Amino acid sequence: MSNLITRPDASADWAVWLLEEPDETNPVCDAPDLTSYERFVVCMSGGKDSVACLLHLIEQGVERSRIELHHHLVDGREGSDLMDWPVTESYCEAFAKALGLKLFFSWKTGGFEKEMLREESRTAATAFERADGSVAIVGGEGGKPGTRRKFPQVSASLTTRYCSAYMKIDVMSRVITTEPRFQTWRTLVITGERAEESAARARYRTFEPHRTDNRDGIRVRRHVDHWRPVHGWTERDVWGILERHKVRPHPAYFCGFGRCSCRSCIFGGPDQWATILAYYPKAFERIAAYEEEFGLTIHRSESVRQLAARGTPYQADSRYFEIAGDTVYRESIIVEGEWQLPLGAFGDSRGPL
Repeated sequence: MSNLITRPDASADWAVWLLEEPDETNPVCDAPDLTSYERFVVCMSGGKDSVACLLHLIEQGVERSRIELHHHLVDGREGSDLMDWPVTESYCEAFAKALGLKLFFSWKTGGFEKEMLREESRTAATAFERADGSVAIVGGEGGKPGTRRKFPQVSASLTTRYCSAYMKIDVMSRVITTEPRFQTWRTLVITGERAEESAARARYRTFEPHRTDNRDGIRVRRHVDHWRPVHGWTERDVWGILERHKVRPHPAYFCGFGRCSCRSCIFGGPDQWATILAYYPKAFERIAAYEEEFGLTIHRSESVRQLAARGTPYQADSRYFEIAGDTVYRESIIVEGEWQLPLGAFGDSRGPL
């Protein structure tokens, strides 16, 4: 089986094609030969799909010593807590420890909030943890000054929905193009997009060269592929593998959320915004205040206040909202006894179009 597939010109700057949309004409490629890679980089959001990707690797016999989990801190590490679940960072740490895996954090300095408030300034630098425990800071000096002063808009376009591009995709690319250990040997980057989630994601390629790939380079021959192992899975398949391994899902699912993205995800529907208002009113008010300050709502036609007014809060046990709202995750990752499907499973999974 050949792993060679058509890819962008190796001399192209990855930043130029960072925001490209899915290629509707390119056929789905075969799965990679897992024995041919030195390291496996799993983009670990803490949600069910990224967890399923990791568990699938383990079931395929990949040695845990060759797997790295990488989590992108949406709010950064400079004090902002505008968007994400407070418990997510700690949940990812507990997950990595329970499964004996290496975990690295990376983030855009200043996080989501700084990028959103950008006014005639360049996008911020990227920070990431290195294998020796130090933190590298790269970028932040190039590009043209620009102004945002608005939330990402609900759209399939990564240019319009800039949070995914700038807080996650760009950050991961910076790590791989900068960190010395990725400049040699073969690396497989793994993400958890599924075709069932949206028409746009259904068109994603299952296996392709990663945007940072430079296997034909002259000075640096960086071989990096990108695999979406659960692309063809159903949600039932995803919950099934978590149950087989008795992994306790992120507490957001027990709160009733069908997706574990940001707590204040721009794709949130009426019930999700009503839930945030009911259980995290201060967090809700910060989002609503920014909409009013910008004079532009996330959903364009409705404000988060209007959406929340149309919704009904999820009827979950209040203790789960306490767990999800804490910065320290204290539950066990591996369930002893009977594994339980969370309230949010097969529920409202509004997300990328």
